[in-house]
Formats: sequence, C-alpha cells, structure tokens
Amino acid sequence: MEALPAFDIVRPATLEDAVAALAGEGAMVLAGGTDTIPNIRRRLFSPERLVDITALDELRAIEETPDGVILGAGVTLSALIDNQAVAARYPALVKAAKTIAGPQHRNAGTIGGNLLQDTRCVFYNQSEWWRSANNYCLKYSGDVCHVAPKSARCFAAYCSDLAPVLVALGGEAELLGPDGARRAALEELFAEDGADHRRLKPGEILLRLHIPAPPAQVDYEKVRLREAIDFPLVGVAVALACKKGVLTSLRIALTGTNSRPLLLEETAGFIGKPVDEAMLDHLVKLVRKQIGAMKTTLTTTKYRRQVAPALVRDMVRRLAAA
Repeated sequence: MEALPAFDIVRPATLEDAVAALAGEGAMVLAGGTDTIPNIRRRLFSPERLVDITALDELRAIEETPDGVILGAGVTLSALIDNQAVAARYPALVKAAKTIAGPQHRNAGTIGGNLLQDTRCVFYNQSEWWRSANNYCLKYSGDVCHVAPKSARCFAAYCSDLAPVLVALGGEAELLGPDGARRAALEELFAEDGADHRRLKPGEILLRLHIPAPPAQVDYEKVRLREAIDFPLVGVAVALACKKGVLTSLRIALTGTNSRPLLLEETAGFIGKPVDEAMLDHLVKLVRKQIGAMKTTLTTTKYRRQVAPALVRDMVRRLAAA
C-alpha cells in the first residue's frame, strides 16, 4: 500500500458539529477506520477532510427497550459481542459479529462502519499501479466493468455480515443530517449499484439502529474462503416463526451476492403454509432469481450461485423444525 496522502482531521465535540464538518466536498466520516484507511492508502478515494466521530458518546450506547434494543452506530464490534443482554436476545447478531475480520479489527471496527463499508471486487480492491495497468474499472476512473463488460453499472459486492441479520430482523436506521433527523428501514439505505450503493443524503451521519424483538428463530450462516478474516462469499440470515408447523413470519436477507444487502422479495406468499419440500423448492427459485453474484471474488460465479440457495434451503428447514 501507498503512504497516506495529506488530509485534515476534524474531531467534533457534538453531533451537530459533525454534521457541519461533513458539509461540502471532500469530507468523509472516520470511525474505526478498518475499511476507510486501507482504501485511502490504495488511493481508492482521497478525502480532503476526515471527520473523526469516535469521541461522540451518543454513538456508543446500547439501550434495551421493551420492544427491542437500540444500538449506537459507534459501538465497536467487540463491545457488541461482549454485551450480555444483546447476546441473550440476539445471538444471531453476535454470531455474525464474531465472523467479521479478526479480534484486533473488531476492537476498532464499529457497527456503523460495517454497515456502510464500501463494496468490493477483485478489480477494485487492488493497488494503484495494478488498477492503472488494467485501465481502472467502472467503479473508479474507468469506463468498463471488468466482470460485466457490456453492463452500464458496477457489480462490486456488498459484504457486511451485520446487515443481513439486522435486515432480517426488520431493523431501522436513525440518521442525522443538515435537514434534521430521520428514520428508515435499513435496507432502504442501499441501492443495487456497486459504484454508488449508499443512499444517505449529503452530510448525513448514521446514529443508531432500532432493532425490534426477534421472532422465534433467527440465525446467520457465512461461507468464505478461510475460517477467519475473510469477507463473505455468501452470507444468509433467516428470521422466522412457525405455529403448528405453519409459517407465521419469514424474512430472509443475503450479503456478498449483490451490491446491497438483499432482502429476499415475495416471501410473504409463504405465510400460512407449511415448510415442506414444495415450499422449499419455490424458495430456492426465488433466491436464484434475485441474487446477482458475479466474478467479483476469487471463487467462481457458479459456486456462489449454487451455495446461496442451498444455504437458504437448509437454514429454513432447520429453523422451522426447531
């Protein structure tokens, strides 16, 4: 990696100061920095100003409520894992957090940073000289997506492990920007465009995640090249409830296959039906139809397109039986 370029660092004392510091071109939020700093060193972006929000106590709180839990966006992954209340009520969320990177990364990395991380591709996450030798790519300075040369958009993959669990649980994001505060379903903060996948308004900061009480069964499974450090090739979160063998709720979210956290559509049609082989066959078809895995990793596209529906099928069958 290259040495860090010159930039200013601003450490605001309040959330309002942070929003003001993000105004204008060339400003970026800095929290744990585990994704941001390496990308700056690779010259994937060159901010003029980093707004360090690590001193803002409001972003580091975990609050239990009768309806669920509120997680500050600045809570570190280690703090999330170590919180006994969260571990008791949301074991799948803690399970997902434990799969992220390594212990030292989790000590610095935050919930918000994991959710708002950049998308990834083997043609993008490279050194400057490597990318320049390949005429760059559609995500950065180029005009061709090397994994889909005829496409008009970038297919870089979104790889957060926390996002599918939070989306499956129906989590909402609370944000603050120049126009005030707002709340939105977490999946609404993203779009299917690897070069422009975040849908935050200019100057907005992710403050908190509001997570409702979980249904009866929630789990997360991840497939990756190595059993540590690696981003997901495919990650699946399933949240469901059954009564007398019949589904009463079902939400499925995936990561690593698309340029956004994918909330599987059309699952409402399974409510009121038993989890049998016919239902699972239909579910597999939905997954195959909606995932967009491309050659953005070192594994083949075919492998990820086979793993994703198989993982969903096995998880739904297992959780429904439980």
